[in-house]
Amino acid sequence: MEEGSLEAVNSSYGVAPKSQLKALQKQIRELERLLDRKTLENEILQDALKLAQEKKLISRQAWSKKGGMQ
Repeated sequence: MEEGSLEAVNSSYGVAPKSQLKALQKQIRELERLLDRKTLENEILQDALKLAQEKKLISRQAWSKKGGMQ
């Protein structure tokens, strides 16, 4: 197809330049990739927080058994 061709996206929206459609599709893929990355980061941080809280609880219990302050 020619570079300046038009492509119908949806009949209610009419037509848009194919280059614009490709650019928007590329942007969507990039945003989805970033969302996946942030979701993974969030899961990792939640797991790390849970581990830190568990360690802190264990440390407090060990300290109190030795006669230290709570």
